[in-house]
Amino acid sequence: MKPFDKCPICGGELVEKEVEKLLKGGIHTAVLRVRAEVCLRCGERLYAVETVRRFEQIRQKLERQQVAEFQPLGQTFQVA
Repeated sequence: MKPFDKCPICGGELVEKEVEKLLKGGIHTAVLRVRAEVCLRCGERLYAVETVRRFEQIRQKLERQQVAEFQPLGQTFQVA
């Protein structure tokens, strides 16, 4: 059973989708594809508890610069 039948923000309908999530930690950023319940009205995303725990583990690795197991996607640049 899903924790919410409707979006807790606007009451809209929730559907399960695969989404991209950007995680930042220190100077590093990671991109993940995960499952989420997404509101069709406002776009709010609801993640499973296990998924949120995985986010936290990845953020900690990014902050500690423990990125050897991550696959590089390219480079990021800051423009002033």
